[in-house]
Amino acid sequence: MEITLAKVEQIQLGKIIAQDVFANTKNPIITKDTIVRPVHLLVLEAFNIKEVLIKSAEPLELTEESESIQTADTTNLLKSPLRNHPAITINTFERSYQFAIQQLKKEFFNWEAGAQIDITKVRSFFLPLINFILEDRTIMFDLNLYSRPEEYIYHHCIATGLISAVITQKLGYDKGTIIQMGLAGLLADCGMSKVDRRIRNKTEALTVQEYSDVKRHPMHSLNMIKLIPVLKDAMKLAIFQHHERLDGSGYPRGDKGERLSKYAQIIAVADVFHAMTSERLYRSRTSAFKVVEMIQESEFGKFDIEVVKALVSVVAELPLGTTVELSNRDKAEVMYINQYAVTRPLVKICRTEELIDLSQKRLLHITKIVKQ
Repeated sequence: MEITLAKVEQIQLGKIIAQDVFANTKNPIITKDTIVRPVHLLVLEAFNIKEVLIKSAEPLELTEESESIQTADTTNLLKSPLRNHPAITINTFERSYQFAIQQLKKEFFNWEAGAQIDITKVRSFFLPLINFILEDRTIMFDLNLYSRPEEYIYHHCIATGLISAVITQKLGYDKGTIIQMGLAGLLADCGMSKVDRRIRNKTEALTVQEYSDVKRHPMHSLNMIKLIPVLKDAMKLAIFQHHERLDGSGYPRGDKGERLSKYAQIIAVADVFHAMTSERLYRSRTSAFKVVEMIQESEFGKFDIEVVKALVSVVAELPLGTTVELSNRDKAEVMYINQYAVTRPLVKICRTEELIDLSQKRLLHITKIVKQ
């Protein structure tokens, strides 16, 4: 039987591996005569294997029987250094998220060194996260639980992309646009890789010159993504404009009003929401519920109202009976949603069964959802 060398991205499912595949490992990560299934393509991608030898016969149909034949092979994979790879073990959002952070960190270092963006690699570790959060939007409340202040930039990129996708979904866009917006949100701050790491990690106030350097990052981002063919031009504009504001107070050009794209405003709101809810080296995090109030009130006039309403509805429209924690540490149950102040529902204190209207108790606010 003829054997050919095939690029991994071109291998058909059902093809047969012609030779054990190693990747600086004592044992093969995939053994000879393995029938290629989706999991094997993920393994090859994770180990950055570009080409493998395959048998040139017609691909086999992946029946239940052929699936069971691969059980031993999958067991071997779980004993390999890839045992913690999110695509192989029982998948959880947190595992996939931490894997994505480590991959993005490597990519960021490459970008610092002048490498071009590998959009295929970025999509491979980011798209599974989008699927998770589109199915369960409450994941937004957990993002900061996984974050580390000293690695803020990587967490911020991933989170901004995910929140952008959720807002886009809430606004009723199609799945293709949602994915594009997620990628645009993730890549919006790729230009920060061109800003001195000392400035990025600084814990005290930036100097005028340092802040000027930071404000150039949208232009760096545009230069880095402008030739990526799978990213639509509308997304590239959104990346460039994501720090602009409707009242003209943003940067890099001070564009305002109708000159700003809707997509840019989605990323802008996602960017600000995550930044304000994150723990940083120089300040503690703020409750998501408090942040959406601040965006509605103190930041009024800077952001698209429709986009802000979409964020508010994602964060604050809680099902009746949801258990929450208040800023005084009391646990409470949501009893009624005030449509004019959705972040401040009527709640019943679990400890005393007292009813409190948070719209009237401005010193109290919801700090988090208590998951049962």
